[in-house]
Amino acid sequence: MSSTELPNVIAASVAPKPGAVGVAAGERLDSVTLPGLTLSVRSRPSVREGLPSALYVHGLGGSSQNWSALMPLLEDVVDCAALDLPGFGDSPPPDDGDYSITGHARAVIRYLDAREDGPVHLIANSLGGAVTTRVAAVRPDLVRTLTLISPALPELRVQRTALPTGLLAVPGVAALFTRLTKDWTAEQRVSGVMALCYGDPGRISPEGFSAAVREMERRLALPYMWDAMARSARGIVNAYTLGGQHGLWRQAERVLAPTLLIYGGRDLLVSYRMARKAAAAFRDSRLLTLPDAGHVAMMEYPDTVATAVRELLADADELPESGRSGAGS
Repeated sequence: MSSTELPNVIAASVAPKPGAVGVAAGERLDSVTLPGLTLSVRSRPSVREGLPSALYVHGLGGSSQNWSALMPLLEDVVDCAALDLPGFGDSPPPDDGDYSITGHARAVIRYLDAREDGPVHLIANSLGGAVTTRVAAVRPDLVRTLTLISPALPELRVQRTALPTGLLAVPGVAALFTRLTKDWTAEQRVSGVMALCYGDPGRISPEGFSAAVREMERRLALPYMWDAMARSARGIVNAYTLGGQHGLWRQAERVLAPTLLIYGGRDLLVSYRMARKAAAAFRDSRLLTLPDAGHVAMMEYPDTVATAVRELLADADELPESGRSGAGS
């Protein structure tokens, strides 16, 4: 179902224009208004009717554009849609200013409830992994399968390379960073992000780098960019310290959906050593480790990730017959 068909939801198609968010060939953007928030949703046209839906959820500082390489590789087996979490991509801040893991999870749940087309395959990265873990734990009726790429689940010993991101959660640090980096160009900022997120930044094409620079320039012009980053980082830190039944590891144990876990050996933000703990926590899980990948395997090795997702769907008996010939290819 296209987001423009959501019952009782206002949606408007957004055409690419100078200064607008980037839209790859074959993609469309829709703005979906829900109680308390408006979400930008990136999708590709259905290859045919009747495909199960998949929802892609990005990480901290990312957007639905992070899924543009993976979505075409799975569009023959799932109906693809990727949302921009509140305050990221082309989605404005939420009305209540809640950027906690629970706040982001609530946004995902409201979107899925509004679609009214049954459970979906959730595919998420980093912050999105923490968000969708919570969604799958509290609303199992909404989730067919769960794919988590470098999920931001609590670590006792956080990598030193991840500490600057965590420091954004400290009040005042985002404002200080803004002042200290006011003379940085968009190209310098993107180079820093790529070095942090990619196992091998050399895999980024010149076209991909240019697109990232344009998106960075667009984001820097938004008055709420750093607030959304800082509050969402604070939400991750708070979730790391939360215990009991609301703790993310405890919620991971409650997830019923078949789960695919993907970790990169060169990830500087989520430790590779957390892979086995995650595999033990999710009751019906499989683990794919990519030694040369960084934090965004779906952008670095989209073909490998797509093959793993197809295998997950096939083993969970969720792969349409027409897509079985592509499984494992």
